[in-house]
Amino acid sequence: MRRTVYNEDHEAFRQTIREFISEEVVPYYHEWEGQGFVPRELYRKLGELGVFGIEVPEEYGGAGETSFKFYAVITEECARAGVSFGGSSVHTALCLPYLLAYADEEQKRRWLPPFVSGEMMTAIAMTEPGTGSDLAGMQTTAKLSEDGTHYVLNGAKTFITGGVQADRVLVCARTSPATPENRRGGISILVVDARSEGYTVGRTLDKLGLKTSDTAELSFNDVRVPVEDLLGEEGRGFEYLTHNLPQERLGIAVGAYAQAAAAVRFAHEYVRERTVFGQPVAAFQNTKFVLADCKADVDAMEAVVDRALEAHEQAALGAADAASAKLFTTETAARVIDKCLQLHGGYGYMREYPIARLYADTRVSRIYGGTSEVMRSIIAKSMGL
Repeated sequence: MRRTVYNEDHEAFRQTIREFISEEVVPYYHEWEGQGFVPRELYRKLGELGVFGIEVPEEYGGAGETSFKFYAVITEECARAGVSFGGSSVHTALCLPYLLAYADEEQKRRWLPPFVSGEMMTAIAMTEPGTGSDLAGMQTTAKLSEDGTHYVLNGAKTFITGGVQADRVLVCARTSPATPENRRGGISILVVDARSEGYTVGRTLDKLGLKTSDTAELSFNDVRVPVEDLLGEEGRGFEYLTHNLPQERLGIAVGAYAQAAAAVRFAHEYVRERTVFGQPVAAFQNTKFVLADCKADVDAMEAVVDRALEAHEQAALGAADAASAKLFTTETAARVIDKCLQLHGGYGYMREYPIARLYADTRVSRIYGGTSEVMRSIIAKSMGL
Protein backbone atom coordinates (compact mmCIF):
# COMPACT_ATOMS: atom_id res chain seq x y z
CA MET A 1 0.00 0.00 0.00
CA ARG A 2 1.17 3.49 -0.80
CA ARG A 3 1.98 5.59 2.24
CA THR A 4 0.25 8.96 2.38
CA VAL A 5 1.79 10.31 5.58
CA TYR A 6 4.61 12.10 3.73
CA ASN A 7 4.38 14.82 1.07
CA GLU A 8 6.74 15.79 -1.77
CA ASP A 9 8.92 17.91 0.51
CA HIS A 10 9.43 15.01 2.89
CA GLU A 11 10.33 12.67 0.04
CA ALA A 12 12.80 15.14 -1.47
CA PHE A 13 14.38 15.47 1.95
CA ARG A 14 14.48 11.67 2.20
CA GLN A 15 16.54 11.47 -0.99
CA THR A 16 18.98 14.07 0.35
CA ILE A 17 19.41 12.16 3.61
CA ARG A 18 19.79 8.83 1.80
CA GLU A 19 22.60 10.22 -0.35
CA PHE A 20 24.28 11.81 2.66
CA ILE A 21 24.21 8.51 4.57
CA SER A 22 25.60 6.63 1.58
CA GLU A 23 28.50 9.05 1.10
CA GLU A 24 29.31 10.35 4.57
CA VAL A 25 28.28 7.59 7.00
CA VAL A 26 28.24 4.06 5.57
CA PRO A 27 31.90 3.98 4.45
CA TYR A 28 33.14 4.93 7.93
CA TYR A 29 30.54 3.37 10.18
CA HIS A 30 32.51 0.29 11.17
CA GLU A 31 35.39 2.51 12.30
CA TRP A 32 33.04 4.69 14.34
CA GLU A 33 31.56 1.63 16.05
CA GLY A 34 35.04 0.55 17.06
CA GLN A 35 35.88 3.89 18.64
CA GLY A 36 32.47 4.21 20.32
CA PHE A 37 31.40 7.59 18.92
CA VAL A 38 30.99 9.53 15.70
CA PRO A 39 33.46 12.34 14.92
CA ARG A 40 32.46 15.90 15.71
CA GLU A 41 32.96 16.63 12.03
CA LEU A 42 29.82 14.58 11.30
CA TYR A 43 27.80 16.90 13.52
CA ARG A 44 29.12 19.95 11.70
CA LYS A 45 28.22 18.35 8.37
CA LEU A 46 24.71 17.60 9.64
CA GLY A 47 24.52 21.23 10.71
CA GLU A 48 25.52 22.40 7.24
CA LEU A 49 22.91 20.06 5.75
CA GLY A 50 20.27 21.74 7.92
CA VAL A 51 19.35 18.64 9.93
CA PHE A 52 19.67 20.33 13.32
CA GLY A 53 17.67 23.40 12.35
CA ILE A 54 14.58 21.94 10.75
CA GLU A 55 12.23 23.09 13.52
CA VAL A 56 14.28 26.11 14.64
CA PRO A 57 12.76 29.49 13.64
CA GLU A 58 14.47 31.29 10.79
CA GLU A 59 15.61 34.19 13.00
CA TYR A 60 17.91 31.76 14.83
CA GLY A 61 19.32 30.14 11.70
CA GLY A 62 16.81 27.33 11.19
CA ALA A 63 14.26 26.39 8.54
CA GLY A 64 11.21 27.17 10.65
CA GLU A 65 9.39 23.92 9.86
CA THR A 66 6.84 22.63 12.36
CA SER A 67 6.56 19.05 11.11
CA PHE A 68 8.11 16.24 13.15
CA LYS A 69 7.86 14.09 10.03
CA PHE A 70 11.23 15.33 8.77
CA TYR A 71 12.89 13.75 11.80
CA ALA A 72 10.87 10.59 11.18
CA VAL A 73 12.34 10.48 7.67
CA ILE A 74 15.87 10.70 9.13
CA THR A 75 15.09 7.85 11.53
CA GLU A 76 13.75 5.68 8.72
CA GLU A 77 16.72 6.31 6.44
CA CYS A 78 19.28 5.59 9.16
CA ALA A 79 17.53 2.30 9.95
CA ARG A 80 17.33 1.43 6.27
CA ALA A 81 21.12 1.65 6.03
CA GLY A 82 21.72 0.04 9.42
CA VAL A 83 23.49 3.12 10.81
CA SER A 84 22.91 6.06 13.15
CA PHE A 85 24.05 9.65 13.59
CA GLY A 86 25.48 8.96 17.03
CA GLY A 87 24.07 11.01 19.89
CA SER A 88 22.55 13.65 17.63
CA SER A 89 19.07 12.14 17.91
CA VAL A 90 19.00 13.32 21.52
CA HIS A 91 20.26 16.74 20.39
CA THR A 92 17.31 17.27 18.03
CA ALA A 93 14.46 15.04 19.20
CA LEU A 94 14.84 15.46 22.98
CA CYS A 95 16.74 18.65 23.77
CA LEU A 96 15.43 20.98 21.08
CA PRO A 97 11.75 20.81 22.12
CA TYR A 98 12.69 22.05 25.60
CA LEU A 99 14.77 24.93 24.22
CA LEU A 100 12.03 25.99 21.82
CA ALA A 101 9.25 25.77 24.40
CA TYR A 102 10.91 27.12 27.56
CA ALA A 103 14.01 29.18 26.71
CA ASP A 104 13.57 32.94 26.89
CA GLU A 105 14.54 35.25 24.04
CA GLU A 106 18.05 35.92 25.33
CA GLN A 107 18.70 32.20 25.76
CA LYS A 108 17.42 31.37 22.29
CA ARG A 109 19.70 33.96 20.70
CA ARG A 110 22.62 32.61 22.70
CA TRP A 111 22.06 28.88 22.22
CA LEU A 112 20.09 28.19 19.04
CA PRO A 113 22.52 29.41 16.34
CA PRO A 114 25.38 27.15 17.55
CA PHE A 115 22.81 24.39 18.15
CA VAL A 116 21.78 24.58 14.50
CA SER A 117 25.35 24.60 13.16
CA GLY A 118 26.49 21.65 15.28
CA GLU A 119 29.09 23.75 17.07
CA MET A 120 27.19 23.30 20.34
CA MET A 121 25.95 19.75 20.90
CA THR A 122 23.47 19.08 23.67
CA ALA A 123 22.35 16.19 25.87
CA ILE A 124 19.79 15.79 28.64
CA ALA A 125 20.56 14.34 32.07
CA MET A 126 17.57 12.88 33.88
CA THR A 127 18.37 9.35 35.06
CA GLU A 128 20.39 8.80 38.22
CA PRO A 129 22.09 5.70 39.62
CA GLY A 130 19.52 3.81 41.64
CA THR A 131 16.41 5.72 40.51
CA GLY A 132 15.82 4.47 36.95
CA SER A 133 12.37 5.51 35.72
CA ASP A 134 11.49 7.15 39.05
CA LEU A 135 12.43 10.73 38.11
CA ALA A 136 10.67 12.07 41.19
CA GLY A 137 13.25 10.24 43.27
CA MET A 138 16.24 12.16 41.90
CA GLN A 139 18.83 13.31 44.44
CA THR A 140 20.88 15.80 42.39
CA THR A 141 20.50 19.26 43.93
CA ALA A 142 20.94 22.82 42.71
CA LYS A 143 20.96 25.37 45.53
CA LEU A 144 20.62 29.06 44.83
CA SER A 145 23.53 31.14 46.11
CA GLU A 146 22.93 33.73 48.82
CA ASP A 147 23.40 36.58 46.38
CA GLY A 148 21.00 34.97 43.90
CA THR A 149 23.46 34.99 40.97
CA HIS A 150 24.02 31.28 40.49
CA TYR A 151 23.05 27.75 41.49
CA VAL A 152 25.47 25.28 43.08
CA LEU A 153 24.95 21.91 41.43
CA ASN A 154 25.83 18.60 43.13
CA GLY A 155 25.01 15.03 42.21
CA ALA A 156 25.41 12.37 39.54
CA LYS A 157 23.65 11.14 36.43
CA THR A 158 23.95 7.98 34.35
CA PHE A 159 22.95 6.62 30.92
CA ILE A 160 23.46 10.07 29.37
CA THR A 161 23.37 9.65 25.60
CA GLY A 162 25.70 12.10 23.91
CA GLY A 163 27.17 12.92 27.30
CA VAL A 164 30.80 12.50 26.26
CA GLN A 165 30.74 15.06 23.46
CA ALA A 166 28.02 17.40 24.72
CA ASP A 167 28.86 21.09 25.13
CA ARG A 168 25.70 21.90 27.07
CA VAL A 169 23.63 19.47 29.11
CA LEU A 170 20.06 19.98 30.28
CA VAL A 171 20.46 18.78 33.86
CA CYS A 172 17.39 17.98 35.94
CA ALA A 173 17.98 18.80 39.60
CA ARG A 174 16.13 19.55 42.79
CA THR A 175 16.02 23.25 43.55
CA SER A 176 13.76 22.50 46.51
CA PRO A 177 12.99 19.29 48.45
CA ALA A 178 10.14 16.98 47.60
CA THR A 179 7.18 16.89 49.95
CA PRO A 180 4.97 13.96 50.96
CA GLU A 181 2.12 15.67 49.13
CA ASN A 182 4.10 16.24 45.93
CA ARG A 183 7.19 14.13 45.20
CA ARG A 184 7.39 15.63 41.71
CA GLY A 185 7.64 19.23 42.81
CA GLY A 186 10.86 21.19 43.23
CA ILE A 187 12.60 19.88 40.10
CA SER A 188 14.19 22.39 37.71
CA ILE A 189 16.17 22.19 34.48
CA LEU A 190 19.57 23.88 34.20
CA VAL A 191 21.40 24.18 30.88
CA VAL A 192 24.91 23.46 32.15
CA ASP A 193 28.13 24.36 30.34
CA ALA A 194 30.25 21.19 30.14
CA ARG A 195 33.41 23.29 30.60
CA SER A 196 32.34 24.36 34.09
CA GLU A 197 34.66 23.65 37.00
CA GLY A 198 33.45 20.62 38.96
CA TYR A 199 31.66 19.16 35.95
CA THR A 200 33.08 15.70 35.23
CA VAL A 201 32.43 13.20 32.48
CA GLY A 202 32.91 9.80 34.08
CA ARG A 203 33.32 6.49 32.34
CA THR A 204 31.88 5.90 28.90
CA LEU A 205 29.40 3.06 29.26
CA ASP A 206 29.96 -0.12 27.25
CA LYS A 207 26.53 -0.84 25.81
CA LEU A 208 25.11 -3.94 24.15
CA GLY A 209 24.18 -1.93 21.05
CA LEU A 210 24.10 1.63 19.68
CA LYS A 211 27.87 1.50 19.58
CA THR A 212 28.35 4.86 17.84
CA SER A 213 26.26 6.69 20.42
CA ASP A 214 28.49 7.88 23.26
CA THR A 215 26.77 7.24 26.59
CA ALA A 216 28.33 8.42 29.83
CA GLU A 217 28.11 8.94 33.54
CA LEU A 218 28.24 12.56 34.69
CA SER A 219 29.03 14.01 38.09
CA PHE A 220 28.71 17.52 39.50
CA ASN A 221 30.79 18.79 42.40
CA ASP A 222 29.84 22.34 43.41
CA VAL A 223 29.30 23.34 39.79
CA ARG A 224 28.35 27.02 39.54
CA VAL A 225 25.49 27.53 37.08
CA PRO A 226 24.44 31.15 36.36
CA VAL A 227 20.77 31.86 37.04
CA GLU A 228 20.61 32.99 33.41
CA ASP A 229 20.97 29.32 32.48
CA LEU A 230 17.80 28.18 34.27
CA LEU A 231 15.41 26.84 31.65
CA GLY A 232 11.87 28.03 32.17
CA GLU A 233 10.58 28.51 35.70
CA GLU A 234 12.11 27.09 38.83
CA GLY A 235 10.33 24.02 40.20
CA ARG A 236 8.39 23.19 37.02
CA GLY A 237 10.90 20.74 35.57
CA PHE A 238 8.82 17.60 36.03
CA GLU A 239 5.92 19.25 34.24
CA TYR A 240 8.23 20.17 31.36
CA LEU A 241 9.61 16.65 31.15
CA THR A 242 6.20 14.99 30.91
CA HIS A 243 5.05 17.51 28.30
CA ASN A 244 7.59 16.21 25.76
CA LEU A 245 7.12 12.50 26.45
CA PRO A 246 4.52 11.81 23.72
CA GLN A 247 6.88 13.09 21.01
CA GLU A 248 9.83 11.23 22.51
CA ARG A 249 7.85 7.98 22.52
CA LEU A 250 6.59 8.61 19.01
CA GLY A 251 10.20 8.95 17.88
CA ILE A 252 11.05 5.61 19.48
CA ALA A 253 8.03 4.00 17.80
CA VAL A 254 9.14 5.31 14.41
CA GLY A 255 12.62 3.90 15.04
CA ALA A 256 11.28 0.48 16.02
CA TYR A 257 9.11 0.27 12.91
CA ALA A 258 11.97 1.42 10.68
CA GLN A 259 14.39 -1.11 12.16
CA ALA A 260 11.90 -3.95 11.69
CA ALA A 261 11.27 -2.91 8.08
CA ALA A 262 15.03 -2.82 7.48
CA ALA A 263 15.43 -6.26 9.06
CA VAL A 264 12.87 -7.73 6.67
CA ARG A 265 14.68 -6.15 3.71
CA PHE A 266 18.06 -7.47 4.87
CA ALA A 267 16.64 -10.96 5.43
CA HIS A 268 14.82 -10.95 2.10
CA GLU A 269 18.05 -10.10 0.27
CA TYR A 270 20.08 -12.66 2.22
CA VAL A 271 17.79 -15.67 1.74
CA ARG A 272 17.64 -15.09 -2.01
CA GLU A 273 21.44 -15.15 -2.24
CA ARG A 274 22.33 -17.79 0.35
CA THR A 275 22.28 -21.42 -0.89
CA VAL A 276 21.92 -24.53 1.31
CA PHE A 277 21.29 -28.13 0.27
CA GLY A 278 21.61 -27.04 -3.32
CA GLN A 279 18.90 -24.37 -3.35
CA PRO A 280 18.37 -20.80 -2.14
CA VAL A 281 17.17 -20.44 1.46
CA ALA A 282 14.26 -18.47 0.01
CA ALA A 283 12.99 -21.63 -1.71
CA PHE A 284 12.03 -23.30 1.57
CA GLN A 285 8.41 -22.96 2.67
CA ASN A 286 9.46 -22.08 6.21
CA THR A 287 11.45 -19.10 4.93
CA LYS A 288 8.51 -17.86 2.90
CA PHE A 289 6.09 -18.17 5.80
CA VAL A 290 8.43 -16.51 8.30
CA LEU A 291 9.04 -13.55 6.01
CA ALA A 292 5.33 -13.31 5.20
CA ASP A 293 4.54 -13.08 8.92
CA CYS A 294 7.24 -10.46 9.38
CA LYS A 295 5.95 -8.43 6.44
CA ALA A 296 2.43 -8.47 7.90
CA ASP A 297 3.79 -7.32 11.27
CA VAL A 298 5.72 -4.47 9.63
CA ASP A 299 2.60 -3.40 7.73
CA ALA A 300 0.68 -3.23 11.01
CA MET A 301 3.49 -1.25 12.64
CA GLU A 302 3.53 1.16 9.72
CA ALA A 303 -0.20 1.80 10.12
CA VAL A 304 0.21 2.51 13.84
CA VAL A 305 3.18 4.81 13.28
CA ASP A 306 1.54 6.74 10.44
CA ARG A 307 -1.62 7.26 12.46
CA ALA A 308 0.45 8.52 15.39
CA LEU A 309 2.47 10.85 13.15
CA GLU A 310 -0.73 12.38 11.79
CA ALA A 311 -2.17 12.77 15.28
CA HIS A 312 1.03 14.46 16.46
CA GLU A 313 0.90 16.80 13.46
CA GLN A 314 -2.55 17.86 14.62
CA ALA A 315 -1.47 18.21 18.27
CA ALA A 316 -3.78 15.30 19.12
CA LEU A 317 -1.31 12.64 20.23
CA GLY A 318 -2.11 11.93 23.86
CA ALA A 319 0.07 10.25 26.45
CA ALA A 320 -1.80 6.94 26.24
CA ASP A 321 -1.77 7.05 22.42
CA ALA A 322 2.00 7.50 22.36
CA ALA A 323 2.47 4.80 24.99
CA SER A 324 0.36 2.39 22.95
CA ALA A 325 2.33 3.11 19.76
CA LYS A 326 5.65 2.66 21.55
CA LEU A 327 4.59 -0.54 23.29
CA PHE A 328 3.24 -2.19 20.15
CA THR A 329 6.06 -1.24 17.80
CA THR A 330 8.96 -1.97 20.13
CA GLU A 331 7.62 -5.34 21.24
CA THR A 332 6.73 -6.31 17.67
CA ALA A 333 10.07 -5.13 16.29
CA ALA A 334 11.88 -7.38 18.75
CA ARG A 335 10.05 -10.45 17.43
CA VAL A 336 10.46 -9.49 13.78
CA ILE A 337 14.18 -8.77 14.02
CA ASP A 338 14.78 -11.99 15.95
CA LYS A 339 13.08 -14.01 13.20
CA CYS A 340 15.06 -12.20 10.50
CA LEU A 341 18.31 -12.87 12.32
CA GLN A 342 17.40 -16.56 12.55
CA LEU A 343 17.02 -16.69 8.77
CA HIS A 344 20.64 -15.55 8.47
CA GLY A 345 21.84 -18.59 10.41
CA GLY A 346 25.27 -18.23 12.00
CA TYR A 347 26.07 -15.15 9.94
CA GLY A 348 23.23 -13.33 11.66
CA TYR A 349 25.27 -13.42 14.85
CA MET A 350 28.20 -11.62 13.23
CA ARG A 351 28.31 -7.85 13.72
CA GLU A 352 29.62 -7.38 10.19
CA TYR A 353 26.06 -8.09 9.09
CA PRO A 354 23.60 -5.23 9.72
CA ILE A 355 20.96 -7.63 11.08
CA ALA A 356 23.20 -8.28 14.10
CA ARG A 357 23.52 -4.54 14.78
CA LEU A 358 19.75 -4.10 14.49
CA TYR A 359 19.19 -6.96 16.94
CA ALA A 360 21.42 -5.31 19.54
CA ASP A 361 20.35 -1.73 18.85
CA THR A 362 16.61 -2.32 19.08
CA ARG A 363 16.70 -4.01 22.50
CA VAL A 364 16.93 -0.74 24.40
CA SER A 365 13.78 0.61 22.75
CA ARG A 366 11.73 -1.38 25.26
CA ILE A 367 13.60 0.34 28.10
CA TYR A 368 14.38 3.97 27.33
CA GLY A 369 11.68 6.59 27.01
CA GLY A 370 9.76 4.54 29.58
CA THR A 371 9.89 0.76 29.87
CA SER A 372 7.25 -1.49 28.33
CA GLU A 373 5.94 -2.04 31.86
CA VAL A 374 5.49 1.72 32.32
CA MET A 375 3.72 1.91 28.93
CA ARG A 376 1.30 -0.79 30.02
CA SER A 377 0.58 1.11 33.23
CA ILE A 378 -0.16 4.31 31.29
CA ILE A 379 -2.48 2.51 28.88
CA ALA A 380 -4.26 0.67 31.69
CA LYS A 381 -4.79 3.93 33.58
CA SER A 382 -6.32 5.50 30.46
CA MET A 383 -8.76 2.57 30.42
CA GLY A 384 -9.84 3.36 33.96
CA LEU A 385 -8.05 0.33 35.39
